[in-house]
Amino acid sequence: SHERICQYIAKESGSMVVSVGYRLAPEHKYPAAYEDCLNATQHFLQHLEHYGVDPARVIVCGDSAGGNLAAAVSQTLAGRSDLPRLRAQILIYPGLQALDFNLPSYQQNRGVPLLFRERAAFYALLYVQGDTSNLEEVLEGSHIPPDLRLKYRKWVSPD
Repeated sequence: SHERICQYIAKESGSMVVSVGYRLAPEHKYPAAYEDCLNATQHFLQHLEHYGVDPARVIVCGDSAGGNLAAAVSQTLAGRSDLPRLRAQILIYPGLQALDFNLPSYQQNRGVPLLFRERAAFYALLYVQGDTSNLEEVLEGSHIPPDLRLKYRKWVSPD
C-alpha cells in the first residue's frame, strides 16, 4: 500500500527506503508492531555496510500508526551508543497520544473523513489491548486517572 510513496521519498531524497511490514492489530496487539519495527531498524543499523548505506544518512519515517512506531523506535534508540545515531525522524500525521480524545484537533476534525475521532480511539484500543470494550470511557477521557492527567497537562491540554 505504501510502495509508491516509498519510491517517491527514495527518488526525491536520494536515499534508500526500507519499508517494514510489521504485524497488525487486532491479531497482534502491542507491542508486536513496535518490536517488529525496532528489530528491523536495529538489524539494518547493525548491517549498514552490507547494504552500502552511509550511517549518517539513516532516517526513520512513518504515517499514522507508523508515525507512532517511528517515534517510539527513535526514542528507544536515542540513547544507544552501540548503533549509529538516526539522522532524523519523519512523522506524517502520527498517532502520538491517547490521553485525551477531546483536544481541539479532535474536536475540529471529529467529522473529517477518513479517520473520525471515534475511529481513532477504536484503532488505538485495538492496537494497545486487542479489544474496544472501554471505547466510551476513552472518548469521555475517564480512562486516565486524575493525577496522571494533571501530571501531563503541560503537554496534553486544550490550553
